[in-house]
Formats: sequence, structure tokens, C-alpha cells
Amino acid sequence: MWAPVTPSVQSCRSQLTVAATRRVSPRHARDRSLTVAATRHGYIRGVITSLDNPRVREVVRLRKARERRRAGVLVAEGVREVERARAAGLVARQTFYAPELLPAWAHGGEEVSARVLAKMAYRDDPEGVVAVFETPQRQLPADATLIVVAVGIEKPGNLGAIARSADAAGADGILVADVEADPWNPNAIRASTGSVFTLPIVEATRDDVASLPQQKVAAVLGAATRHSDADLTRPTAFLIGAEDTGLDAAWRETADLQVAIPMSGAAADSLNASAAAAVLLFEAVRQRGLGR
Repeated sequence: MWAPVTPSVQSCRSQLTVAATRRVSPRHARDRSLTVAATRHGYIRGVITSLDNPRVREVVRLRKARERRRAGVLVAEGVREVERARAAGLVARQTFYAPELLPAWAHGGEEVSARVLAKMAYRDDPEGVVAVFETPQRQLPADATLIVVAVGIEKPGNLGAIARSADAAGADGILVADVEADPWNPNAIRASTGSVFTLPIVEATRDDVASLPQQKVAAVLGAATRHSDADLTRPTAFLIGAEDTGLDAAWRETADLQVAIPMSGAAADSLNASAAAAVLLFEAVRQRGLGR
């Protein structure tokens, strides 16, 4: 005769678990399945937490200039930069923010953990928001009267600082020639305080610059004419060379006039490219009586 089998404690627990699962409402079951699926893709309750999330990896790839060019985008990080890009009308493709770092962020976007935000950010101490915008496509106005031609600038921060000074002086735009630094590098964006979002920045060749109708004034160390003696009331394009080598012979020949900024220092033999651009731009502002 077969004896009845007495259920084990573990078996009873399993049966109770199954019964409880059957009593879960369809909505709760759906929510639980969505949570499980999201966790597998690096989300927890709508927050991206995985460094391997595909969207995180894509933003990290955009640290490289060639990837930004390929995608036609720029990456802005920090509250000031992102808000100024938005105010300039740039089209945002993605925005990511970490509530742990930036609890008062009010512009929406994807929530990420602080660890993920740090992975996405270019800088070591991120403020808490990173956004991907479409690169603006602008042209110099046909009636431009004040232009900076940045030739072979190597450091993004210097290029950004030139853009900041150009914007402050009311310049019509910047031509970037013999491209070394990327004007959409996060360091250039930060140094410009967002000026690159509104100021036309256009890549150009030496032939493009040579054909400009504006007088072309080159900053050249040791030139015979002081910058303040040149007539800068006329429509002018300033040619600013690289930080270490300045303008080569071909670029000097492209200019209509070469000017020097007098210096009295014992050690400094030249000005930083962005400082030289600022001096020239505001001399033009002074001569034109446009200062406030």
C-alpha cells in the first residue's frame, strides 16, 4: 500500500508563492516585467545606471572631433552652456542630467546616475547635465564689417576665448582656417561662454580669405605699423596666427596690412592668440566709437 506523501516545508512555500503570483493584478505584473526589462538595459526606475548603456557609449564616442563631425553634433556640458545653447535656438537631440548632482534641473531629459554622468562628461568635475545638439550651420553676413580669421589655432580653449572676445566686440563672425582646433570641442565651448552658439563660425581656406572684400589686417610680431595707427574704421578682417608660430609667409602675403601690438615686457616675446585678437578687436571698437 502506498503511503500518502507529506508536503515538505519548502514545497508549501513554493505553492504559496505561486498562488500569490496568480493573485497579482495585471497592472502590477506588467509594471514588474517592465522593471526587470529596464534593469537589463541599465535602468533602475527610469534612471540610466549602466556605463554600458548604448546611449551612454554613444555620448562617450562624441568626445572625438571626427565622431562629432560624422554625426553633425556638438556636446555641451554644464548648466550655463546647455541653457545658452537652448536660448540660441540650437536643436537638442538628447539631454542627460543627474538629479544627485543637479536636483533643481528643470528642462527635462533622461535621468542618469552621477556615475554615468561622470562617464559622459568631458571635464573631470561635471556639473550634472550633458546635452547633444545639432551643430549650427551659419554663414557670415554679406555686409560684415568686423571679422576674425583664426589661422591654425591649436588649443580649443584659445579658439573659444577668441570667439568670446569677438562676440563681446560685436564682430560679425569667425573664419577658421588651417583647422587644428575644433570650435565645438567642449573646452572651446566653455571658454567661449557659449558665444560659439550664436556667432557665425565658418571653416575657410586661404583662397576664401584672400577673396574677402574687407581689408585684411595681419597680426605680425615686429611689423612696422602699430595696431593703433592702422585705420580700423573700414570693414576689417583680422588674421590671427597660431600660438607658437604665428602666420607663415603665405598668410602674411594674403594680408593688405601687417600690424604689431607694442610690448614692453622683458620675458614675453608675444601675446597669446586670444589676447592678441582681443586687443585688435577692441582697438577697432575704440576707433569706431562703439564702446559703451
